[in-house]
Amino acid sequence: MKLQLAMAVTGLTLALSAALSGHAQEPAKPAVAVAQPVVLKAAHLFDGRSGRMTSPGLVVVQGERIVAIGASSPLPANARVIDLGEATLLPGFIDAHTHIASDHDDNWAQGFYDNMLRFPVEQSFHAARNAKVTLDAGFTTVREVGAPDFVDVALRNAINGGLVEGPRMLVAGHAIGSTGGHCDSSPFPPERVKPAGPLEGVCNGAEQCRLATREQMKFGADVIKICASGGVLSEADPVDVPQLTPAELEAIITEAHTWGRKVAAHSHGDLAAKLAVEAGVDSIEHGSFLTTPTLQLMKQKGTYLVPTRMTQVWVLDKADTYPPKIGAKARAAGAAHQKMFKEALRVGVLIALGTDAAVYPHGLNAREFGDMVDLGMSPAASLMTSSQGSAKLLGVDAETGTLEVGKLADVVAVPGNVLENIRATERPSLVMKQGKVIRGGE
Repeated sequence: MKLQLAMAVTGLTLALSAALSGHAQEPAKPAVAVAQPVVLKAAHLFDGRSGRMTSPGLVVVQGERIVAIGASSPLPANARVIDLGEATLLPGFIDAHTHIASDHDDNWAQGFYDNMLRFPVEQSFHAARNAKVTLDAGFTTVREVGAPDFVDVALRNAINGGLVEGPRMLVAGHAIGSTGGHCDSSPFPPERVKPAGPLEGVCNGAEQCRLATREQMKFGADVIKICASGGVLSEADPVDVPQLTPAELEAIITEAHTWGRKVAAHSHGDLAAKLAVEAGVDSIEHGSFLTTPTLQLMKQKGTYLVPTRMTQVWVLDKADTYPPKIGAKARAAGAAHQKMFKEALRVGVLIALGTDAAVYPHGLNAREFGDMVDLGMSPAASLMTSSQGSAKLLGVDAETGTLEVGKLADVVAVPGNVLENIRATERPSLVMKQGKVIRGGE
């Protein structure tokens, strides 16, 4: 026994000695390479916080962060300098209302059937393409407010894992609403299609709606989207009628807030929006028929309006190409929305930029800036709906949204002086996401 113990100890000693000897002989690991600093120079800079333009503009980037800003900043000796000339440097744009996981098609019926017939895996390839187009347009962060089959969750994970290029995404999974409502699927014959349930975001009664909320969060939702009223591009439901009861709203919003998620409410109708605001919703999307008292309530409670103005313009222009019921709703919502937006400006409601991408072709998102200016918003205020409004609504303002030291280097450059031509946002000459040049910079 003593001999066996001695042999075991000797063997262990020799093994440890060999291991330590081998470890000592391993070559030293090479030092992690430090990214080359990048200096962005342009004639102008709009930092997204002050609301003012400074000239000239200069941003120094190290790795994924901004390390210096302003024309007097010392330039690192080995920096890559990108001189953009007569251009404006801006924070990367943030869109608080997208559907990147879905496709746009000018032929409403064809797009409807294409989306219905694709396998989720196939649709994920379309989603990746849409994400790249959106990033190239200068949108470095987006909120995806509803997608089928959790394609948005998969896309977010693929972007975070470096498998595809796209903006930072906060996603909702399935939007939540009642049977037959805007968030329910189209009225296919019931013998051919299994009715949707809480997992797919369709719920009736407070407890079902609480379950639907929990299931979206279980499978990866960063935010909860609800359909508080009817919609324009859904055929069966009236556009302005409430589709969730106060008890259902309370169950969804309370559950989401308990889990630290915000809630976005699709609502064209005034009463539906009022009920959602009273229940504590974080944002009202679209808001076509909102009245002054509801807008005042939103201001009082700090509820954001995400107006998706460019979609109203787009849908109104296309109304004659839609099925008759949808066309009629599009004309009614479009006519009301312009008046509502001007009143929201007068009241002073918090506004976050959001576009409803997929209703129009992906990549045109920046039209929203100019469309809001067309209705009386100043160019600086329009830009701030992204850098301040959307950043704060999405809860990412500590990391992005403004050009400041320590923030992520999410930067866009557009031609000329953007305050003199807000439509220049539609033609970015450079896009940088987290320190990586995505577009331009040659």
